[in-house]
Amino acid sequence: MSSHHVVREKQEPALIIANGEACSVELLGQLLEWSPTVIVLDGALDRVLPLGIKIDVILGDFDGQDAESVRQSQYPVKVVHTPDQNFTDLEKAIIYLVEEEYPAANIIWATGRRADHTLANISILPKYAGSISLKIIDDYSCIFPILPLPHKFVKWYRKGTVISLMPLGITTGITTRNLRYPLTHESLHLGYRNGSSNEAAEDGEVLVEYEEGTLLIMECND
Repeated sequence: MSSHHVVREKQEPALIIANGEACSVELLGQLLEWSPTVIVLDGALDRVLPLGIKIDVILGDFDGQDAESVRQSQYPVKVVHTPDQNFTDLEKAIIYLVEEEYPAANIIWATGRRADHTLANISILPKYAGSISLKIIDDYSCIFPILPLPHKFVKWYRKGTVISLMPLGITTGITTRNLRYPLTHESLHLGYRNGSSNEAAEDGEVLVEYEEGTLLIMECND
């Protein structure tokens, strides 16, 4: 697979490869072309190494992994040993990027497989929204939180683009513009009232804003 070193470090999002369901080769290649830094969680190494990807950072607790042999095969890869069990390996990778002052990261292989891992991976996105721009991307969706302040999101979409609004807990005072099913100072409550399978009503900017809580945007396709 082609090298990703075509842009300058920290000018484009880093790429974190987690340990969920693998995405398509096409999507992986597209993201690598614009990712100056590739971080692989140690649990995914056995699946990533055969792909021939140039890895910049390997991160994890390395249970059952020989970090030194990987270091030699991927030289000059940086091996970051993070044994702290209070955080998942994905969260450790996000913390690493924040400490290294990366402005943004795309995360792949973070959905599918174990449902508890998928839910945990998605739910930590808002925790770091004020420090780094994060997106979880797979073949069917792109998931990211609305920034904590201001609670406002605006983006241009084509008519019919599926946009789901997913609260983590209760999100209140939601108002939208240019969605097929509009909301006006309304609330969403995870498990009780979700905002799934909405869509852009017309070509143009979609606006979503809210007052309190946490809200994820999910751009979806079938």
